Amino acid sequence: MKDEKNTRLPPSAETEHKNAADVEVGRAGSGSALNPVLHEAGSDRASAPTARAGTGIRVLKRNMKRNGSRGCVTRKTRFGSRERDWLKGDAQRGCVCLYGASESQPPASGPQTTSTTQPDLKLVLCSTNTTVEELCAQRDVQGLYLQLHGDLIRRLDPSEHPLQMVYDYLTAMGYEDPLRVQQEAANSDLSCMIRFYSEKPVNADQQERTLLKGVFSVRKGKTQLHKWAERQVILCGTSLIVASVKDSLTGKMHILPLVGGKVEEVKRRQHCLMFSSAGPQAQTYYVNFDTLADYQRWHRQASKVVSQTISLVDLSCYSLEEMPEYLFYCQDITHLNLRNNFMRLHGPGGLVNFNRFAQLRSLNLSHNGLGVFPESVCEIQTLTELYLSCNGLSAIPARIGNLQSLQTLSLDGNQLDSLPEELGNLVQLCSLGLSFNDFPNIPSVVEKLCALDKLAMAGNRVETLGLCILLRMTHIKSIDLRLNGLCCVKSETLEPIKHLTQLDLRDNQLTSLDLSSACSLETLQCQRNQLGALTLSGFTLRTLHTNNNRLTTVNIYPVPNHLTHMDLSRNLLEYLPDWVCDSRKIEVLDISHNLLSELPARLLSSLSLRKLLAGNNRLERLPDLLDHIPLETLDLQHNKLKELPESFFYKALNLKYLNVSANALVTIPPSSQSEESLSTLQELYLTGNNLNENCAALLVGHQNLRVLHMAYNQLLSFPASKLSKLEVLEELNLSGNKLKMIPSTVSSCKRLHTLTAHSNHISVFPEVLSLPEIKLVDVSCNELTEILLPDSLPSTLQELDLTGNSSLILEHKTLNLFSHISTLKLDQKPAVTAGDTQGSSTLWDHGYAEMCGQRNKLCVSVLAVDRFGDSPEAAYGIFDGDRNEEVSRLLQCTMGDVLAEEIQHSNLDSVYMCNTFLTSHRKLGMAGQKLGASALLCYIHHESFESGSYFSLTVANVGTCQAVLCRDGQPLALSKVFSLEQSAEEMERVKLAKAIITEDNKVSGVTCCSRLLGCSYLFPWVLPKPWVHTEPLCSQDEFLILGNKALFQKISYQEAVSTVLAVRDPRAAAKKLGTLAQSYGCRDNVGAVVVALHIGEDSCTCEPPLLTTDNRGPPAPTPLPFSVSPGDPATPSSSSGIASEFNSEMSASEVGSEAGSTASDEHPSSGPNARPERRCSLHPVTLCNTGPLTSLGPGTHTALFQRQPSSATFSSNQSDNGLDSDDEAPLEGVISNGSKLEVEVDIHCCAFQLRSGPPESPKDLDGRYDSRGSDYPNSKMRRQNSVVVSATNGCLLAVCGREISDLKKSPSTSSLFGKKLSNGSVVALEESHNIIEVALEAPKKKSGYFAAPAQQDPEDQFIIPPSLEQDVREQLKGQSPVVPGPPPPSTPPSAREPNWDHPNPVLPGLHLTTVLPQDVYDTAL
Repeated sequence: MKDEKNTRLPPSAETEHKNAADVEVGRAGSGSALNPVLHEAGSDRASAPTARAGTGIRVLKRNMKRNGSRGCVTRKTRFGSRERDWLKGDAQRGCVCLYGASESQPPASGPQTTSTTQPDLKLVLCSTNTTVEELCAQRDVQGLYLQLHGDLIRRLDPSEHPLQMVYDYLTAMGYEDPLRVQQEAANSDLSCMIRFYSEKPVNADQQERTLLKGVFSVRKGKTQLHKWAERQVILCGTSLIVASVKDSLTGKMHILPLVGGKVEEVKRRQHCLMFSSAGPQAQTYYVNFDTLADYQRWHRQASKVVSQTISLVDLSCYSLEEMPEYLFYCQDITHLNLRNNFMRLHGPGGLVNFNRFAQLRSLNLSHNGLGVFPESVCEIQTLTELYLSCNGLSAIPARIGNLQSLQTLSLDGNQLDSLPEELGNLVQLCSLGLSFNDFPNIPSVVEKLCALDKLAMAGNRVETLGLCILLRMTHIKSIDLRLNGLCCVKSETLEPIKHLTQLDLRDNQLTSLDLSSACSLETLQCQRNQLGALTLSGFTLRTLHTNNNRLTTVNIYPVPNHLTHMDLSRNLLEYLPDWVCDSRKIEVLDISHNLLSELPARLLSSLSLRKLLAGNNRLERLPDLLDHIPLETLDLQHNKLKELPESFFYKALNLKYLNVSANALVTIPPSSQSEESLSTLQELYLTGNNLNENCAALLVGHQNLRVLHMAYNQLLSFPASKLSKLEVLEELNLSGNKLKMIPSTVSSCKRLHTLTAHSNHISVFPEVLSLPEIKLVDVSCNELTEILLPDSLPSTLQELDLTGNSSLILEHKTLNLFSHISTLKLDQKPAVTAGDTQGSSTLWDHGYAEMCGQRNKLCVSVLAVDRFGDSPEAAYGIFDGDRNEEVSRLLQCTMGDVLAEEIQHSNLDSVYMCNTFLTSHRKLGMAGQKLGASALLCYIHHESFESGSYFSLTVANVGTCQAVLCRDGQPLALSKVFSLEQSAEEMERVKLAKAIITEDNKVSGVTCCSRLLGCSYLFPWVLPKPWVHTEPLCSQDEFLILGNKALFQKISYQEAVSTVLAVRDPRAAAKKLGTLAQSYGCRDNVGAVVVALHIGEDSCTCEPPLLTTDNRGPPAPTPLPFSVSPGDPATPSSSSGIASEFNSEMSASEVGSEAGSTASDEHPSSGPNARPERRCSLHPVTLCNTGPLTSLGPGTHTALFQRQPSSATFSSNQSDNGLDSDDEAPLEGVISNGSKLEVEVDIHCCAFQLRSGPPESPKDLDGRYDSRGSDYPNSKMRRQNSVVVSATNGCLLAVCGREISDLKKSPSTSSLFGKKLSNGSVVALEESHNIIEVALEAPKKKSGYFAAPAQQDPEDQFIIPPSLEQDVREQLKGQSPVVPGPPPPSTPPSAREPNWDHPNPVLPGLHLTTVLPQDVYDTAL
């Protein structure tokens, strides 16, 4: 330590020398000898060898830079040469980062001030054999502390090996390569998951809740008899403790119980509180505090205590090793919660002293890692509740019998396989928890517990249950035996079991079950078994849950007249037993997903039935209703119904919910027999039938209708007069019909908040933007041409989808009005104009849908990159955060970059996909500690071998997101569902790890998934290691479907495939999948991605050239032709989620891929009828024919914005609408509507590399060239006056702009800079950069969850193949300069890729009809 102080630099020097370090070198823990040398930072001097050469530890002190995330730090340079040499020596070597005690402390409020000092991080180089004792001896510290996932902090045992613990942690996560484990262990981001401290951090807020003390002026009593005196005052637990002597606790202690008492402000004195106890003999103390902060702190904590109804002290999750000694003065404590700590047996506050609590009744010591049962607890005779779950206990001592008052004993999640006989002495024990232990059968001692009525034994090893055992336990009423692998329930006796009322046999392996002897049974749960037969007694049966079995019938005798709830779904029932109709009190009946062909008439006529779920059967008709029925909810979706009974609605007057989607209905019955209707129907789902516009007239009588779904029917129109009658309508879905307009009377629906009408033929925008509560309008995939808007839009409008309207023209005023919408979706389909080229054929294209449903936020995100990497590749993903949106958005922004980086490290699909998930899990940082998300990633790549090549699809997933491939019209599942209910293997793994699985099949009650990205605090039960599967693609593979849990819960694989086959267009198909899921009853977020595959038998889609004489639009001038290569994909960068690099595919001629394809030297022909030869991505070298460039004036079919991201708009007086393209197609990515240019931004394309830019001035031309192999490694673009032409997901993007300040001032653009979008996109604000950042709530580059180092701006480039350089120069000479500036150089450079720099460049091949301004900026996506 002395040497440390002598070599430490002053603060100013530390700032200057970022890589300064003190290095203490000793003998390695593994036994290798090193020369001990101490190097002083910033100098070449070496100090004398350290005296401790035997500890074998290298310690480096780095000046660390905070990256904005409270739990993560990063350094400018990760390792120096010495560190790298150390790691190269042996895979068992590594480094351990030791943090100071204050490192874990977040700022008290707001950002940290510059005056706050940050302690240096100590980087210790050691081996896996180095112990804590050696580390402590080297650093002269008392001990080391371990913190997992930013949670509890545990003192390490001296014999433990810190580095080995890190390696074991990473191996358990899923890393397999020892060298990769070594590399990951040295990553500073890992500190969010596992971190070591040289001192125990102190949480000020936690300490405040545990103990408050100080010396203050105190006066006893309400009268003036006692004088003020300085005394030590302590607030601990439930009492106020006042010492009789100042600054000393040796004298008499005055204890004031506060529970039920009062704490009040004394207004006569400043900062004074009055504390009073409860009861007739209440005592009062006045305490005068010195500062306002002390006063507020004590008042806040004391108010919590006095408000309690019981004397409870909750110290859970405080990382306590022993209890505060002052707490023993609180003799009124009755309930003590010490859950999730590290309590020790011995010490002043250890468990051996707990018998000092005279009134303690409830003690919770769960999750303390005790290892052995604390026998000292057996001396607390007053205990009635004892919780010792998850402590690794393997035996229970005989002294447990001393707790004669014990009523509740919880021993769940331990390693017990037997109980002592003395346990039978607990005559008052009524609840015993033995779940998730290793019991092979029900312990015999349970029979002696005469007061026991509830026994929990879930998750044990009980394979056989004899009813004779239950017969002997005459006191037990409830038994939980789920998750036991139970194979047989033996009925060895006919003697009735009269005491058992509740039995839980879920998730076992039963094939038959006969409980007819359990004559008092009220509730039976036997879901997810393999039952083919079930026999029960119906005397007292009230609730029966037997779904997900193989039942063909259920025998219950006598008729269960007390039965109210029954679930028989997902079985093999072909008919309903008679006793179902005879049951008099049944209220809820679920018989969905069976083989029923008819429903008994008596069932629908039941006078007790309130809810009937009969979807996914084979029903062809409903019986006529004979009388009025009380039915309120009826689900008949996915049947074969052609009609409903004529009297259905006026006999079911209480019906509020009706779902008859996916049937064959051609009409619906009238709401009443007369004009006056008594209907109370509120939700009506009619999606997927054969209804026409005549049915709409029959809806008028349902005047209470709030939700109406009539998607995918045969509606040609919707009667205007009828729609106006639905005045309380809130949600209307008319998608997938043949509507040409939405009636203007929709404006009468004042409560309408959602209108969905995509996939129709609507040409006029519906008049819904004047509605006061409108939130979502989806009119995508229609034929809109213009939008007539009111003067102002409602502030409630959150989402507007106008994609798929190729003829839509948006005026300047329209875009201004749309500026406040958080999610604005606009897209473009390229128009066909004179001489236009079809463009390169693609091997795949995609569409996606993200729908909130009835949730307030969208927690599903999609990643889509059609052109990924250097060769024809693609990446698609979907991420579902369930209840959180943060993790899914972070994964959306970063996972593509991580995949691109991992592919460089390994060519094994199982390795790079697995490492992609594990690295993304680490990069979540603090967000991934408590939050998580299901994730699925698909990577299409090209495989080569000696005889040929083919495409492969590699899929990796965790959680419940799924992928389905359509092959020959049939679904092929590619993913694995990591749900405890659907994976027996994962269930067993989680059980072996001693996790507590709650009754809803969730790990610790948090998630039903056993594998997720994030939720690291559930390690090792929930892991990030994915399932990886590679499937070779062939010509029979038509498309790929990705979806989240909500989608495939409602839509089967076969229906999903059939749906997409019927639509074909990927975007419309994805929309339809989401709409169907919502119409089938899904109220959660829905995400769907459809990827259309166009892969031939030889993985080639080359087509012969096509000629056309189709002339559309105004003629255009003929400038220098240029073309775009289809084989130049955008390569994602390794930046942390910021899409800041481009691949530009625009040059004076064909530009090859990054792998180095070349262009033809022949000059392409041009003409109005010329089209390029259509080639696939595997053959990109063929020269494309060119023709006149297309004018992007108002007459062109344009309407763009990418789906959910953002867009930057540029004012008309600074841009030109006459940009021409040699392929005669509008520039995809650019909107031109007469007044503006809009830039497409797609966050689903993670990163791109810019490879075209302005020409340089002649003086800078020579000698300034960049190699194609080093395309901007720094992930940023230089901001200059320039015009950028780039490729975004295969789209040509041209951007013309002006000063960034002018853009922010413009009404149409100001709201788009820094605007929050629903799927995570933003246009980030940067003072000196015109850059569109693409990650909402994802961290900025220099802060947040990711530790991306500062990177320099690359140079802009203009890339021209060397063979065409001379032709380009000649063409440039003939071009009239549009922007003033020096002429293009005439001397051809020798380098392959010239880098031209021009203050006011002109882009060759773009003929501008108006003069551009001199200030033009490039925009990076």
